[in-house]
Amino acid sequence: MTTQKEINLLSRAIIGFAIDVHKELGPGLLESIYEKCLAYLLNQNGYLVERQQIIPLNFRGLHLDCELRFNGE
Repeated sequence: MTTQKEINLLSRAIIGFAIDVHKELGPGLLESIYEKCLAYLLNQNGYLVERQQIIPLNFRGLHLDCELRFNGE
């Protein structure tokens, strides 16, 4: 079971890596570039990362045949 303290430490680490990426690359790039660099840093620091996972999407019982994705890598 994950504690709130562990979640806070993980969140702080991820935000720190995201800030590092943005500081190094600067503003104005495509989101996919920042995503790839952040995933790289997380992997290099021992975190298991999965990117662009597909989530099934249903609306009031209707299964929508589209690819809703979240950045999990």
